[in-house]
Parts: sequence; C-alpha cells; structure tokens
Amino acid sequence: MSRKPTTGSTGPAKAIVLLSGGNPQIAKADGDAPVQAYIAAMPGWKSDFGKRLDALIVQNAPDVRKAVKWNSPLYGIAGRGWFLSFHVLTHYVKVTFFQGMSLQPVPPGGTARSKEARWIDIREGDELDEAQMASWVKQAAGLQGWVP
Repeated sequence: MSRKPTTGSTGPAKAIVLLSGGNPQIAKADGDAPVQAYIAAMPGWKSDFGKRLDALIVQNAPDVRKAVKWNSPLYGIAGRGWFLSFHVLTHYVKVTFFQGMSLQPVPPGGTARSKEARWIDIREGDELDEAQMASWVKQAAGLQGWVP
C-alpha cells in the first residue's frame, strides 16, 4: 500500500492509503466532497479520467447524488438507487452500470454471475467514447437502480 498526501480544510495534510491496484481508501460518506477526494487520490492518468467521468455524469444526470461506499464512488438518483460506480484497478478503471443489461447497446463487460450489471474497462491511452458514455449515463439514470 502507498500513501498519497492530501490537504484538508481542517488542518495538516492527511495520508490517503492506496489499496491493491491503487484504489484510494476513502471513508464511507455521502455527497460530492468524498467523491472528489477519491478522484484526487486516484493515481496517475486515472485521476484525470475520474474528473472527466464525474463531469460527464453530472452533465448528463443533473439530479445525481453521490457517495463513496466500499472504496468506490457511487452515483444515483434519489428514490431510485445507484446506477453507476467506478473502481480503480492496477491497469484500468472499471465503470459499472448496475442495470447495464437494460442499456442500449449493452456495455461489453459482464458475466452470467453479474446478472444485470455490465461494465466497461478504461485503460491508459484508451479513447473514451464520450457520446456513448453520455448515452449510457442518461439511460441508466432513468432506470430503477441498485439499492443495497
């Protein structure tokens, strides 16, 4: 595990632990602030991708609510549950749509065990198809999401 210093408004720099694969360990919390802390702690190119993805989600799902749970940012709509999450792994960022089987076209990642969830893995140097991602976000935000 490595530590990346961050500064808080309440005092000196705090170390954020990067878990296996570089996934930031952020305390569970609701709101934009913990999601932004997670994104800022993402290593290397992944942080820039996280910023782009977060902005794309906010633009295409204006009523989105955010949280960090299980060391991953979650995006949802009040009363409908969570529709999207992402997670940092060693060589890529996994973007999961909890009701991905209902999206058109269906995102490429998934297995029989994952039931409704589908995902897309973004690697360094990949060109993000922002139009497709925006379409998936809009579709997913309109569905009944995952309620843990």
